[in-house]
Amino acid sequence: MRDIIRKIVYSWSNIKGINSIDNILDWVDEKNKNTQVLIDKISFDACNQWFYDDKTGKIVNKNSSFFSITGLKIKNDDKIVVSQPIIIQDEIGFLGIICKEINGTIHFLMQAKIEPGNLNKIQISPTIQATKSNFTQKHGGNRPAYLDYFINAANYKIIVDQIQSEQGARFLKKRNRNIIIYVDEDIEVLPSHKWMTLGQIKKLMKIDNLVNMDTRTVLSCIPYSLYGIKYAEVEQLFSDKELCRSIFNEDDENIVSTIYHYVNDFKMFSNFSTELVPLFSLSNWKMSDNEFSCLSNYHFKVVFCDISIEGREVKHWQQPLFEANGIAMFGLITRKNNGKREFLVHAKHEVGNLDLIELGPSVQLEANEIVKNNIEEMFCKLIDDKHVIHDVLLSEEGGRFYHEQNRNIIIEVAKEEITSMPEGYFWVDYRTLNLLQQVNNTLNIQLRNLLSLLEV
Repeated sequence: MRDIIRKIVYSWSNIKGINSIDNILDWVDEKNKNTQVLIDKISFDACNQWFYDDKTGKIVNKNSSFFSITGLKIKNDDKIVVSQPIIIQDEIGFLGIICKEINGTIHFLMQAKIEPGNLNKIQISPTIQATKSNFTQKHGGNRPAYLDYFINAANYKIIVDQIQSEQGARFLKKRNRNIIIYVDEDIEVLPSHKWMTLGQIKKLMKIDNLVNMDTRTVLSCIPYSLYGIKYAEVEQLFSDKELCRSIFNEDDENIVSTIYHYVNDFKMFSNFSTELVPLFSLSNWKMSDNEFSCLSNYHFKVVFCDISIEGREVKHWQQPLFEANGIAMFGLITRKNNGKREFLVHAKHEVGNLDLIELGPSVQLEANEIVKNNIEEMFCKLIDDKHVIHDVLLSEEGGRFYHEQNRNIIIEVAKEEITSMPEGYFWVDYRTLNLLQQVNNTLNIQLRNLLSLLEV
């Protein structure tokens, strides 16, 4: 496994695969032109495959499967602090990528996939991206391509196999299985799929809304720090030497116990309580103009869509989607310290988290959310100048969210620029984050997605 991980680092540095980036972009463009997609917003009454169940207080489909939407209230010390709809989807889906060494370089088999909520049709997605309902064919659709590789993953070399959290502000305790397998055998490449190096995928992440959220979370899980690779073995591949040391240099500094002390105190002593309530009992939410929306300026609403997409396991269906009321901002602050790159992370509570709190990015501001502390205030002042390393609009999960794109920004600051931090913020090197990521539901999806943007 150590040799495979080292080769993945090489793939990270390689932007010349068996398919060029221009070839990949032409492939995406051709599919966008030739794939028919029809998505229309409709009224809830016209969404005849779904209904409001008076007994459960949920919006459900006629099979009572797939997912449902209910009301959620969060109390802190008996005071209601959150009142909103939430998606319940208990089943765990596959987000899986096959990788293989081709011409001396590890390539990843990626899919050109359309999700109903995508604002630009095709996005570059994992080899397989399927809910349990999809791959058990509960809705009568076709069996997803390449499924058997992941059902029989034990027959191959497993690089990643983690059950990671999804968006805690939209889902209740939702998780998906992030898995990467390495194969030696020949694989039939369908017209919907192409081989790409890791470096190519990273380059494509710099294009707005091209590489989807599921690809980003799976790739962020690669366990670079588990197998004792030394800085000197891979240093020549990195132009960012501080990042290389941050991943592959061990030292005596260990902040894990400090982080867990804070997180465990929060879990032990916080007074948050969660109550599921009938959706239509939310007094500050109303059904009007064919959408279920908040009477105040909330960061999302629920819409209903009629969907037809060529090439899907199911080609026509109806469903609700959550639509964002604007663009959120997810930001990661980095600095160089003692020859290593460090990242400022924030232990963040979200309403749907499985275990109350996860490590998030430096800044995680929903659309229309106000700035709350000096870190967020400073970040907003720095995002338009020379501090910026990455600034790209990236889509959220198109299977549940309608046209949601968020601004993902990484900025670099000098060590002396941040002298004080609010409680719950920590400077952490990449190696520590990578080790923590091997524990399910420790890094939230926004932080995982930002880390996936890093280039060597």
